[in-house]
Amino acid sequence: MADDKDRPEDPAPEIPGVVVPADSTGTPPPSAIPDAGEVAGADAEKAAMVEQAKSRVAAVKDSLAEKAAQPPGATGAPGTPKPPVKKKEEGPKPVDASGHKLVQKLKAQFDGAVLEASEFIGQVSVRVDPARIVEVCDFLKRDGDTSFNYLSDLTCVHYPMNRATPLEIVYQLFSIKANERLRLKVAVAEGDAVESVTSVWPSANWMEREVYDLFGVAFRNHPDLRRILLPPDWTGHPLRKDYALEFIENAWTAKHLPEMTEVQREQLEQRRAYGLEILSVPQERMMREIFQGNKEVMPKDK
Repeated sequence: MADDKDRPEDPAPEIPGVVVPADSTGTPPPSAIPDAGEVAGADAEKAAMVEQAKSRVAAVKDSLAEKAAQPPGATGAPGTPKPPVKKKEEGPKPVDASGHKLVQKLKAQFDGAVLEASEFIGQVSVRVDPARIVEVCDFLKRDGDTSFNYLSDLTCVHYPMNRATPLEIVYQLFSIKANERLRLKVAVAEGDAVESVTSVWPSANWMEREVYDLFGVAFRNHPDLRRILLPPDWTGHPLRKDYALEFIENAWTAKHLPEMTEVQREQLEQRRAYGLEILSVPQERMMREIFQGNKEVMPKDK
């Protein structure tokens, strides 16, 4: 038997996809060269992957073109009906309160004084004849069943579009005993006055002065009707809706504020625009001297 060492070594098995290194001459062995069929199959697979990529790109372009052709806000495929819009739930609305027991009692006590009554979320609002507001308030305060003995607020609302009665006085009454609230309303024409309710609730003194100052509604038989926040010679009423919101020059500012040059005025406007401190130049610091000196711009309350 011949020695195993003398036998020639078997060639290494060929593994697909593994490149066999070349010999010392630089030429790969014949076993490393793939057959013609394998080369053709690799090219076909590569060509198929390229076609798939092209088809995907074409599909994306088609979808983008279709989406661009749809009108703004349209969703889904062309011709698909839009989903129904969910109707917003309506909140509570005011209802007629003519049958309320308190309204019925006022109608029975004061013939023609109650003009309108409504109820909203448990709160009753009654519109009263302006000429009878004092006697209605006095009755509500002294009546044993209601006893609205606390005037929690007295204010005003401006309706500039309502030319007949653009102003409306609102009285917020509260019964401490019954823990019940009632709102009275009085419509006032421009230039008309309303009877003061200080004889019923003395606390109405300051509230009516505030309405007179900021809305311009006068109150007859008020013990001390004058401005409460603004100087007595101020022009206009700031809480009206037709009053300017920004700083304005008027007769009062021209009379009481120191004169400023154009440069100083421009500097002041720039500081106000950037929210900087207003009292930062001598002319503006003179404002403190006006109020601290002998010259009274707004007399103190007695």
